[in-house]
Amino acid sequence: MTTVSPLTARRTRNRTAREESLIAAATKLFASHGYESATTRAIAAAAGCAEGLIHRYFGGKEGLLLALITRQVSKEVVDLKSLPPAATMADEVAQLVGWEVERFWQDRDFFRVVIPRAFLDPELGRVISGVAATQRASAIAERLRTFTQSRSLPAQELDTLANFISVTGFAFGFMRPVVLHQDREKAKKMAVMTARMMVRNFETIGTPDESQPRPQKPALLFT
Repeated sequence: MTTVSPLTARRTRNRTAREESLIAAATKLFASHGYESATTRAIAAAAGCAEGLIHRYFGGKEGLLLALITRQVSKEVVDLKSLPPAATMADEVAQLVGWEVERFWQDRDFFRVVIPRAFLDPELGRVISGVAATQRASAIAERLRTFTQSRSLPAQELDTLANFISVTGFAFGFMRPVVLHQDREKAKKMAVMTARMMVRNFETIGTPDESQPRPQKPALLFT
């Protein structure tokens, strides 16, 4: 059995605390000054750390931004798991769309930073569309699998539905109110209505009309 010395444990705690401080400071400065204008010196000063730690821990400002994205997604996944489930799968989809819309709105400063950078940095774009988006969609799909209605859906369609929820949150929680300056509440209502139209057939799953042939699976509005 390996024993960790008190000194090693303290150093690990100190590093974790400094990393968190640097990420928090970067989040604020990237949002207020923009990624390009926020210098590593200013970030380090705001965090109360030596500038060299940014390079040691993250490999520079770009690595710090990637760490920020990873932390943001991890927090969202944790928060998503704490959301109480809805009564039906259709209600759950509507609830998740509403939750995603609110989340994208709350994190709009974060997305103001990462979206423009994704246009300029293909690698960052792949991270956002790959790892980050996949983690969000996987967490959503995990919630949907707890409903009996999901058993009628092939795995690929369930994953598509999970991605639809996340993309709808981005479109109506960030693009419409932040980029297009549309009314936020109207955008949210439209998003939830779209979600209900998308999964309206789920409402009848489990309580079929005995006079009609039972469908093999719920039909999505589009494929």
